[in-house]
Amino acid sequence: MNAILEKARRYNRKFQRIKTNLPGRFMMPDQQEYPCQVMEMSPGDIKLYTPVKAAIGDRIVVYIDVMGRFDGTVARLFESGMALTLQLSPLKQDRIADKLTWLTNKDTISTLEDRRHERKQPEENTSHITLPDGRSYECQIMDISISGAALTAPVCPDINTYITLGKMSGKVVRHLDNGFAVEFAPT
Repeated sequence: MNAILEKARRYNRKFQRIKTNLPGRFMMPDQQEYPCQVMEMSPGDIKLYTPVKAAIGDRIVVYIDVMGRFDGTVARLFESGMALTLQLSPLKQDRIADKLTWLTNKDTISTLEDRRHERKQPEENTSHITLPDGRSYECQIMDISISGAALTAPVCPDINTYITLGKMSGKVVRHLDNGFAVEFAPT
């Protein structure tokens, strides 16, 4: 019975974890980097899916798309990954909580009021994108405005990659469930 109570105390969490599916990477104590997927996160801990595991007590650095960089200590290992505890200031915990809340609710909140310009669905929605290395792909324009466009294509360029859509230059600013968003460069 005491062992059960001790285990419950050890895993008692100060914060509620949010289920996510964020890509990232982490650096082991030997400076080697590996890819990972954030399965759950809170302002106090992270649960990572990764085939490569550190030892309990190891300090590692995690880089999570959208969320940023975190220093953590390996608290638990499980079959498909590991859990880390984070030591963050109350201010950074609040910021992480805000980002997690936004991530949880972003699909249900109307982003129309956040848009700088009205978006329209073009009548002719087929175009092409050109990547920095010169490769060109046909794409479909889901919607477009003066400041950017949402696209689907056979490739999904990394965020911050500069591309050309038709004759417009722009930068990939976010990945969508079925494509990516481009912000046009000022002319």
